[in-house]
Amino acid sequence: MQDSKLRSRLKAQLTKFSSELCGDLSLPLQKFVTQMLFGIQASQDVKLSSIARSLKEEIPLIKTEDRLSRNLKAVHLEAKLAAQLAAMAGRRVEPNTVLCLDLSDIRKEYARKMEYLTTIRDGSTGELHNGYELCAITGAEVNGSEILPLYQKLYSTAAAEFSGENEQILAAVDLVRASTGGRGIWTVDRGGDRKKLLEPLLDRQQRFVIRSTGKRFVIGPYHLERSVAGFAAKCHLRHRAQVIRSRDGKERTTRLRFGVERVRLPGRKELLDLVVVAGFGKEPMMLLTNALDGARDSDSLWWIVQIYLTRWKIEETFRFLKQSYNLEDIRVRKYLRLKNLVVLVTAAAYFAATFLGQKMKLRLLCRKLLVISQRFFGIPPFRFYALADGIKRILSQTNPHPLQRPHPKLQLELILAWQQPEF
Repeated sequence: MQDSKLRSRLKAQLTKFSSELCGDLSLPLQKFVTQMLFGIQASQDVKLSSIARSLKEEIPLIKTEDRLSRNLKAVHLEAKLAAQLAAMAGRRVEPNTVLCLDLSDIRKEYARKMEYLTTIRDGSTGELHNGYELCAITGAEVNGSEILPLYQKLYSTAAAEFSGENEQILAAVDLVRASTGGRGIWTVDRGGDRKKLLEPLLDRQQRFVIRSTGKRFVIGPYHLERSVAGFAAKCHLRHRAQVIRSRDGKERTTRLRFGVERVRLPGRKELLDLVVVAGFGKEPMMLLTNALDGARDSDSLWWIVQIYLTRWKIEETFRFLKQSYNLEDIRVRKYLRLKNLVVLVTAAAYFAATFLGQKMKLRLLCRKLLVISQRFFGIPPFRFYALADGIKRILSQTNPHPLQRPHPKLQLELILAWQQPEF
């Protein structure tokens, strides 16, 4: 397909996506969102100067940048876009879709004047830095390749509106839960076994697989109360499995042993399963779950392990967001603009990672974009990096379509009608 035809169809899909995302926003804000989505994709950047430059308007660049900055302070933009994006993505969530809830951050090491800048802790190293917190929810199937960005919110513990980390998490859970009809299986990393998260998930009748730190006390058989780590140490790991992990181009086989203990939380009647997995490190992996139905055989337990391992695949999405769109180079100073810009980046990631792959002809479009990216070392295993590069290469050569509401009866096949070339 010639670049001009590919460019036209890609712009048409971006305009269609933006129209669906904008919902009942005012016309000026609809135009703003369309231009921001185009600019983020075309520049692979979140700096307003880069986005403004990609729009190629016949007015001074500073005027375009000022207009984008002015619209970026719209009060209800984040809430409306987050709700609409969750609704769009929520339709694609199945009963067994893994919903990864992750707490991340944006480091702003040298920033001084950004509003509500606060100290954050790096979860990997324990180091302290200046920055902001992120709460993100991403979906994926255990045996699938699609990544589904559902939600991402920036917040600061220094902001006047901040009421606590647990409240941030539960607000995100409730928004996504309303959009999915309660479908999906939540997975949370260590620290997610806190009482103020476990009990609300049980109250909301949500299924989950949560990795435990081992410190929480639970009640086991014969009303015996001890720590999760204590039960894990006594668990009989009668089942066997192996996984092949690829790192630096080399494959490594990891042999695992796993088993299960039945437990419950103190003061709660709901029965939980503690799935214990040995082989990934010095300490066993301890997974608290209520997603086991009926049998607790090897296949059922391994399915629970796979749900948590799917989280590792999903975590690549967060790196995709930060690296492909240069998220940590965010420069706006005002807190409201920061929050609005993060939800726009999440929408851009949804367009690249999910929206373009939802129909057969759009999947063909994706394949063309992957080829056009022309990475020197080829298409990487995580194809969304190359896909974002292909989108940038095509859109950087043009400017955005004017916002048009698609006719309600216009079918996608008419929008994307072209003869399919052989590959």
